[in-house]
Amino acid sequence: MFLFEFIDRTRFWKNADRLGPDIPGTHWRLHFKSTMLKLCKKKFYKFSDTAEFRPGAYAICCSKIEIGDRVIIRPGSMLFGDTRTRSSSIIIENDVMIGSGVHVYVSNHRFEKPDTAIIDQGHHEPKPVTFKQGCWIGAKAIILPGVTIGENSVIGAGSVVTKSVPARVVVAGNPAKLLRSIDS
Repeated sequence: MFLFEFIDRTRFWKNADRLGPDIPGTHWRLHFKSTMLKLCKKKFYKFSDTAEFRPGAYAICCSKIEIGDRVIIRPGSMLFGDTRTRSSSIIIENDVMIGSGVHVYVSNHRFEKPDTAIIDQGHHEPKPVTFKQGCWIGAKAIILPGVTIGENSVIGAGSVVTKSVPARVVVAGNPAKLLRSIDS
């Protein structure tokens, strides 16, 4: 019995459209740059040669996530893509800085029916999330479905971003609010 479970689990780890510590069959590969790059290029829709996906980070539906040049996905971060989108559900452009523990969601649970358990109501349609070039997402920020973070903008640590953010601004809080512009 155990042998069959082990074989099934090993197949799942190899073929799953996800990465993270809950997939130990591939997670060890994230500890070494050469194996990390090979794995990420296979799993993600796009993964740059200069990007890093660090051990301890999670990605669900990797095949719908694009990661650009000089982007590091740090430990504790969670990218929740969605296969129901026609194109990429999460796009992280070049030179984006992402702090540890950042969560990105492209969909959310439905909860309109008060007499039905939320777990049985399914999810809303996914809405893509985009991080434009040069933005900085502070540690433990949460980015919700449909949000675009503008070029060279800053999201304060611990912020909950519910709406798109224009270019060259600083936002923070729950929900995130505009604090100031960073134009010259």
